[in-house]
Amino acid sequence: MSNKPTVTAQDVARLAGVSRAVVSRALSNNGSVSPQSRARVEAAARQLGYQVNFLAQGLNRQRSQLIGVVVARLTDPFRSTLVNALLSAIQARGYQALVTEITDEQETGLSLRRFVQFRVSGVIVTSGQPPESIVRECIEHHIPVVGINRAQSGPSMDVVCSDNQAGAMLAASQLRKAGCQSFIWLNYQGSTWAGRARGEAFHHALAEKGIALRELQATQDGYEGGFLAAQRHDLLPRQATTGVFCANALLACGFLDGMRQQGKNAPTDFHLIGFDNTPQTAWESYQLTTIHQQVDVLAAKALDCLHERAKHPELAARVIPVAVELVHRRTSPCTTEQTGTL
Repeated sequence: MSNKPTVTAQDVARLAGVSRAVVSRALSNNGSVSPQSRARVEAAARQLGYQVNFLAQGLNRQRSQLIGVVVARLTDPFRSTLVNALLSAIQARGYQALVTEITDEQETGLSLRRFVQFRVSGVIVTSGQPPESIVRECIEHHIPVVGINRAQSGPSMDVVCSDNQAGAMLAASQLRKAGCQSFIWLNYQGSTWAGRARGEAFHHALAEKGIALRELQATQDGYEGGFLAAQRHDLLPRQATTGVFCANALLACGFLDGMRQQGKNAPTDFHLIGFDNTPQTAWESYQLTTIHQQVDVLAAKALDCLHERAKHPELAARVIPVAVELVHRRTSPCTTEQTGTL
């Protein structure tokens, strides 16, 4: 076994001819360092084989260079796209992501407690609803928590959310302009908070015009749920063009294929709009009209919230909306008036 001594930051400082504090700032991207000093430190670190121990730094400074991310069902195209955007944004700001995948709501609180033990610099919750008591526990340890497309959990948790109300209004407006006389909202049992918010806003947008809405509940989420929902008999009225708005993209794609199996297609027999604008919606076999969520903006604003709340923990909790856009494709093409970003 090798008895080679462990290389320390002080060894790097001595070889580079700088102070220990300069080494820390240069290798953690935390603070101002001249380009010349940074180059000397990095060269000395490579020569000595020195690696920064971020967990040890967390023990010394009461927090690490880690950002905790809570996720679920990464097989969902939108969720995986959002996580990719978060990972890129986290790394671009000099942090590393500590990702945990949950399978049910109860695991959210457990994940947050683990993040506290790792002394993360902040937590981003993309799945599950963290209990208010555990959010307060994080805040007491100076760990800010932000949710994306979540409901708020207490007075200290910011939420960054795509503008579900604007998205529903865009969908309702498009379907009405397309000449639809009957309307269906397709969601699934056990829907997310964001999905329920979209449905409520869609119902409200039509009710304001005196238009009735039929709600269709799939027995499960995802492609299979949408496909099975389309198998119901007498789904489309014979004498009226029907507009269908789906809670997410996978439901919409499944619904479209389910209707095609019965010999019906959009936009000939009905109009269809999804939500998310995942890569699959642009495939030639779908060309789905959909509401676009700006995942890069969601990720950037979530990190901005963590940064601001770390400096000002006394701030009142905020809900920060992110604009959405209607993307016109084949299942409900653009009519006489183009609908844009709200």
